[in-house]
Amino acid sequence: MLREAVASVLAQTYRPIEIIIIDDGSTDDTPGVIAELAREHSEIRAIRQANGGPGAAREAGRRIARGNFLQHLDSDDVLEPRKFESQVEGLNAHPECGVSYGWTRMRFRDGSVPSAPWKRSGEVIETMFPTMLQSRWWDTPSPLYRFGFAVPWLALRMEEDWEFDAHVASLDVRLHHVPAWVCEVREHGSGQLSGRGLEPALLRDRATAHARIYEHARSAGITDAQPEMRHFARELFLLARQCGAGGLASESKLLFELARKASGADSARIQFRAYAALARTIGWNAAGKLATMSDRLRWRRSR
Repeated sequence: MLREAVASVLAQTYRPIEIIIIDDGSTDDTPGVIAELAREHSEIRAIRQANGGPGAAREAGRRIARGNFLQHLDSDDVLEPRKFESQVEGLNAHPECGVSYGWTRMRFRDGSVPSAPWKRSGEVIETMFPTMLQSRWWDTPSPLYRFGFAVPWLALRMEEDWEFDAHVASLDVRLHHVPAWVCEVREHGSGQLSGRGLEPALLRDRATAHARIYEHARSAGITDAQPEMRHFARELFLLARQCGAGGLASESKLLFELARKASGADSARIQFRAYAALARTIGWNAAGKLATMSDRLRWRRSR
């Protein structure tokens, strides 16, 4: 997959380019593959570092990048050949825009591919906020950033990408859209972190990311009266319960308080008052365990 990802960048119709490969402490034959690719292609620079997760790896690449535009690409995804050409052309034609995105193709593990663009990459959306509060509605390879909007990455292993884009969104960036396929993301189930989000260490990273996303939204002027902030308040409350169940009492309490703030006028509703009273009585961890058990029971009954 790494070879295919690199080949998709080398196949770009746009030049000049540089390719920075970050080897995040791999334990297989990746170093040999990278060395071979670097010998064959002068565009490639490689860095090996101790394993720190995707946030730390992308930040290492960002710090040494020299171009006017920045593309992030995970080793299991690929770019379409005209991606850079069409997005750079669009950004040059629209200097008011700081990020360009386009259609993303999703390839599932069984090889099937939906006919429509994945997530909301087929929609024309003018700004990242407030919609980015509802979800990270594009995938990592879809956007191309002007370097001035390529903010630092946090050294997180989970939801580092959502926090990054919320940070970019707080800069009031306008978006350019390419109505064509620009990349493909591939579901393969090997070594992916997305299915491990309830592990305590990853829960802690998710809590950090959620708290920062809330801060970015507030700094951008998103109010609790907006439906997207209300949606995010529910996300915060759910994660607060999960953190409590995972033994992260301080993270649980912090996220609960943020959820209450993000809920605005709804913050006094009985659900918040009851949960706060429960947590004060039996502790944040026990309250989280009870709440997640209740969530699972409701989910089973609804199926």
